[in-house]
This record gives sequence, structure tokens and C-alpha cells, in this order.
Amino acid sequence: WKKLYFAHHWPVTVCKMNANDCHDPPKYWTIHGLWPDRAEDCNRTWHFNVTEIKDLVPDMKRYWPDVLHSSLNRTEFWKHEWDKHGTCAATLEVLNSQKKYFGKALELYQHVDLNGCLLKAGIKPSSSYYKMTAIREALTRFYGVTPKIQCLPPEEGEKAQTIGQIEVCFTKELQLVNCSAHEGESTPVQAPLKLGTSELSVCNETLPTYYPSEVQ
Repeated sequence: WKKLYFAHHWPVTVCKMNANDCHDPPKYWTIHGLWPDRAEDCNRTWHFNVTEIKDLVPDMKRYWPDVLHSSLNRTEFWKHEWDKHGTCAATLEVLNSQKKYFGKALELYQHVDLNGCLLKAGIKPSSSYYKMTAIREALTRFYGVTPKIQCLPPEEGEKAQTIGQIEVCFTKELQLVNCSAHEGESTPVQAPLKLGTSELSVCNETLPTYYPSEVQ
């Protein structure tokens, strides 16, 4: 693999997609995962063990919560992320243990500070709509690289898409890099995020964009 996709999702949108067990989602962007492009389930024998990250758990619960299942003792979401993505990221020395993988993701979360960046640009959850170009330009200006932004397409009768996920990309040296693939570069095999019946896809540049403050 060549680069890492560091995905944040907007909990309110995640709940909108699948409201079965969402209670009071956080009102800040949380971590979805740290994903090498083009690699999944690299080592099926390297099992997730929550005791290895026990001193990270308070931060994990806060910044990397299982939005869909609000019971606090669940670790399935982290297990899934480790099995599918962490075992592949572990070819890098800085990510070659569960503690390093999750710890580095938490560190990158603070470094990227997506919540702060959007607020500084005056982009906050609201009942009015944003232009996708304005959101993209604000992020690109802040990070100096192009992120990948995913939305929930408009439902029947809606005219706006709903922002759901923002991915910031890093090189293997953990330097920020454009998420868009250039000529001859691989694009990740990351399937669209499917929750319930709806799924996120790359946002439409021309549709008005909703950044919801609560689950409708």
C-alpha cells in the first residue's frame, strides 16, 4: 500500500443512516478509521486484544466511539478496524502494534483537528445549507492538501446531500498528501460505507450540502 486514509465521520449523519441504536451521538467529528489503501485483513491470526490498549481506552471512547452502538463496553468496532486495517498498517514500524496503531490514530486526530478547522472556517452544524466547494476549499486551504469528502445522497424529496465523512490522507512517512489519485496511482479499494440501507459516496460538487446538528 502507498498511503493512509484517515477517516472521520459525523456521528449525526451516521445515526441518520441507521438510527436503530444511536442515542445522543457526539456533536463533534469522531474517528472512523486509519486505512491503508489497497490492503485488507492482512493477518488473520493477529487478534485484537483490548488489554493492549487499556490506557488509551478513555480517549478511544471519546474520539473513536462506536457511534452505532452506544453501550460503552463494546469493543467490536475497534476489533473490526484492527482486523481489517490495522493488521495491514502494521508493516510500518510506527504502527506495528495495537497500541501504536490506535495511539498514532489518536495523535493524528489531535494534529488534524478537523473540528477546530471547520469552526475556524465558519462551517458549523446548521439548519441552512453549505456549498460543497466552500467546505472543500476551506479544508484544502487549512491542510494544503485535498481531502476526500463523502455525503449521504439526497433522500426522496430532499434537495440536499448530507455530509457524513471526511478523509485526510497521509504518506507512509505520515506527511499530509492529497487523497485524490494521480495518474498511475492506485485508488483504495475501500468500499462505500454501508450502514443499513443507505451508503455514503463522494459528495456531489453542485448539490447544496446539509451539515446537521441533530438526527432528524
